[in-house]
Amino acid sequence: MENSETLFRTRYRFSKEVLNTYPKVLTEDAMAFLNALQQKFNEGRLDLLKRRKGQQAFFDDGKFPEFPKETKTIRQSDWRAAPIPHDLLDRRVEITGPVDRKMVINALNSGAKTFMADLEDSNAPSWSNCLEGQQNLIDANKRAIDFFDVNKNKEYALNEKTAVLLIRPRGLHLNEKNLLVDGVEMSASLFDFGLYVFHNTKTLMANNTAPYFYLPKLEHYLEARWWNEVFEFAQDYLDVPSGTFKTTVLIETITASHQLDEIIYELKDHIVGLNCGRWDYIFSYIKKFRNHPNFLVPNRDQVTMTSPFMDAYSKLVIQRCHKRGIHAIGGMAAQIPIKNNTSANEAAMEKVRLDKEREVQNGHDGTWVAHPALVGIAMNEFNKHMSTPNQLHITRDDISITPDELVALPKGTITEAGVRKNINVGILYLEAWLQGNGAVALYHLMEDAATAEISRTQIWHWLNKEVIFEDKRIFNYALFAQIFDDEVEKIVTEVGENKIRETQFERAFGLFKELVLSNNFEEFLTIPAYKYL
Repeated sequence: MENSETLFRTRYRFSKEVLNTYPKVLTEDAMAFLNALQQKFNEGRLDLLKRRKGQQAFFDDGKFPEFPKETKTIRQSDWRAAPIPHDLLDRRVEITGPVDRKMVINALNSGAKTFMADLEDSNAPSWSNCLEGQQNLIDANKRAIDFFDVNKNKEYALNEKTAVLLIRPRGLHLNEKNLLVDGVEMSASLFDFGLYVFHNTKTLMANNTAPYFYLPKLEHYLEARWWNEVFEFAQDYLDVPSGTFKTTVLIETITASHQLDEIIYELKDHIVGLNCGRWDYIFSYIKKFRNHPNFLVPNRDQVTMTSPFMDAYSKLVIQRCHKRGIHAIGGMAAQIPIKNNTSANEAAMEKVRLDKEREVQNGHDGTWVAHPALVGIAMNEFNKHMSTPNQLHITRDDISITPDELVALPKGTITEAGVRKNINVGILYLEAWLQGNGAVALYHLMEDAATAEISRTQIWHWLNKEVIFEDKRIFNYALFAQIFDDEVEKIVTEVGENKIRETQFERAFGLFKELVLSNNFEEFLTIPAYKYL
């Protein structure tokens, strides 16, 4: 067998010694498997990314997505996905978060039914975060994970009963810059997926479970087909039965919501659910139609799951999932407890309760929370309204969602306060991400890359459209410069001029400004930011 230095050439400051800091993860056999995945599937991934550019050109002509004509038979015929494994039949509350060691333990112990360990939007993909995350997942599956918090003088270990683990690899658009195969950056999707299944499949199967996944940011059913082929190849390589791997697909792009049956069909031997990834969905909605005339989305706080286009999408997910025998998982409650303010905390928790009540009464089989303190609130609502493990029996034949309903413009206003919040949250998140933190508590909400994407996309869009505020002022480049400088000054004052150089704020200021002032819209902020990690 070729040694690891031949299979993977390192880039920048990384050397054989650095690779050897994770010898239990980057074994020669594991790297040979990654090499095989990259050689077989990376070209197809790049073709799919090119297809996305062609699709954007279609939208830039003022068009909207339709239900694909070529797949009408798939939508209209009767078929069902493969059966759901026993340990995924009840997913009424799922907790999500990054893969640092303490988080993994706390999430698995949270009382939630499942834990989505996130290598994507809530993980700043530094080399150490990704590789230590993989080691943490290996240890968790072997029930050999513990952690001692020196600051709290507290030991963390797994409870006897823990949540079922699902993994979210990075999206198709991302590379793993630190490892090259034949001089080409490794697909981050294949890197995250490959290391996980290589090291954990046999362990999980011995424990009467299997590798379970969340697939992010799919834009077309052909991308689901690509993932299905990856699953089949990996199962064959690892000598496990076809259908061993199971996945839930996040419906977090506006195009995916028009191809629900098709995505399920392409993954029908492996898929167990769809999830309403609400924040990325809003980001995708703005991004795809940004060049349409008369297309404007109000302040992000005014776009909720009760907005008509969001309500239509979530109900359509329930209908199509249940027709095909898989789960429809609701969206994220991003609130975190507000300490030292009882009334504000009670109001925030009531928002969570109402959100989960709406989801379960609509027919969802489960929901997401970002903090362990929300598990009980969400669990109570689903227990109250869902006496069965899931709601596959609720067909939602009472609805008939059209393509027009899926793209209906939300009503609302665009204000200076909305601009300021987008600038502030975008910069604060970027700074934390550049420090290596992908999940950031800001203003009592757990923010990840999706909400930062909405923030900078709205600023770019509003600037290019020169929107008119409620008070009749035009939001142009001069007004943006004034507001931006004001928000930067507030952050510098709060952090302290002497301490600002110890942070990543100066880089975050520049990067945010570059993103929103660029003539060409950047598809994902994490791509230009990644070079600084």
